[in-house]
Amino acid sequence: MQHWILTVMAPDQPGLVERLAKVVAGHGGNWLESRMARMAGQFAGILRVAVPEASSQALLDELQSLQAQQIRVQVAASGDNPAGQWQAMQLDLLGNDRPGIVRDVSRHLAERGVNVERLTTEVRAAPMSGEPLFHAEALLAVPASVSTADLKAHLESLADDLMVELKLGTE
Repeated sequence: MQHWILTVMAPDQPGLVERLAKVVAGHGGNWLESRMARMAGQFAGILRVAVPEASSQALLDELQSLQAQQIRVQVAASGDNPAGQWQAMQLDLLGNDRPGIVRDVSRHLAERGVNVERLTTEVRAAPMSGEPLFHAEALLAVPASVSTADLKAHLESLADDLMVELKLGTE
């Protein structure tokens, strides 16, 4: 079996997922995992599929032909999971919205070799004031060589600088 990572983007409309699933299944493929969402009138997703080697090229060709229906698909061969010992940690951040929050937090994580496995963000109105609040949830892969106490201390210091609430805990 050949494993492919597909990224999909299209104007939101009913039946998009069904069209993709039909193409994958039509080539003997198996839909293994995905993350998909509608945002600002667009539908975007990433998915991993497995398909018999003999059907791979035909699958890729048909996925590219979806462009005629305004469905853009990019394909990459599935990679290996990074080697090493990792601890899963959950990060939760909430604060007044302003530019640069993701940049600053991700820089601190990258400097310590922490990998962002999953990231979800949104801006929503504060309950009383209606002011925009930025909320982020992330699943992190923290290398065994990184002290979680030091990581927490660095992130808490950053949270003070950014004036946000930041919680870091084990998943």
